[in-house]
Amino acid sequence: MSDSTLPASGVALATPVRVAVARKRRSKRMRTLFPYLLVAPAVLYLLMITLYPGAYAVYQSFFLVRFNSWTPIGFENYADLFADREFWAALWNTLVIGVLALALECFFALMLAYFAYRDPWVQGWRIAFLVPMLFMPSAVAFIYKLAFLDGRIISDLLMRVGLISENLAIPSSIWLSRATLILADVWQWTPFLFIIFVAALQGQDEEVEEAARLDGASWWQIFWNISLPLMRPVIAVALVLRGIDITTMFANVFIITKGGPGGATETISYFIYRLGFKSFNFGYASAASVIMLVITIVVAQLVVKRAFRSGRT
Repeated sequence: MSDSTLPASGVALATPVRVAVARKRRSKRMRTLFPYLLVAPAVLYLLMITLYPGAYAVYQSFFLVRFNSWTPIGFENYADLFADREFWAALWNTLVIGVLALALECFFALMLAYFAYRDPWVQGWRIAFLVPMLFMPSAVAFIYKLAFLDGRIISDLLMRVGLISENLAIPSSIWLSRATLILADVWQWTPFLFIIFVAALQGQDEEVEEAARLDGASWWQIFWNISLPLMRPVIAVALVLRGIDITTMFANVFIITKGGPGGATETISYFIYRLGFKSFNFGYASAASVIMLVITIVVAQLVVKRAFRSGRT
């Protein structure tokens, strides 16, 4: 029977059914899109503060920028950077300070996580280990500048106990200046790794440890031969996150050493700041930031892939 032969009552019944089906489809579509609508403002905000500045820096790196004067120069900024000894020195300083700081932070965080995971007394004071991370980086830098440089508090204490005979010449010593930056970073950010490592230990299967304990293994043997290999991917990701953060170390360098002595503590972030906001060579500074971004991404990708491949094997 064709639609033209349907009685009027049939048409009247069909219309509410179609409306109900349409509403059901719209409600199902809304339920699917609703989570995306909730996170859309946050995603747009993150894109505005990360993607746009990055794209703008890449674009700016192909120009000779002097305030409002933009002169296209192609890849000249990048060519000059690769021939710039100060750029390579800043990369080397960032590598030295970053590797030493990361090694110390990883060691202390693993030790604290081991005792906080096992020792009941340390577990009760777990929250105290997080206090340094709550300070602003600039506040920590001023504290260490006062203790090591302006106030000479550490030098006075060492002289009183007879370990040294004169004040530490930190401003004129390359390794003492680097050690001050490393110590400030280790003190503040070891708790970050500590939180991650404790969570990784608590998430491991207790039956594996119990089996090893029944076989006569000590707590240290269990940690070294079982817990630590299982934590390898987590450790790699944590170190990559901290490594990326160390490459942007600026407050400590700016407040404590100003890049001295002789540029021995000038990290890549301070080098970019000096080019952009002291020399006003914004295109050159943008090219340096782009190169550092590429290096960071490549190194992070290699470390994470190697760690996860080792974890599977």
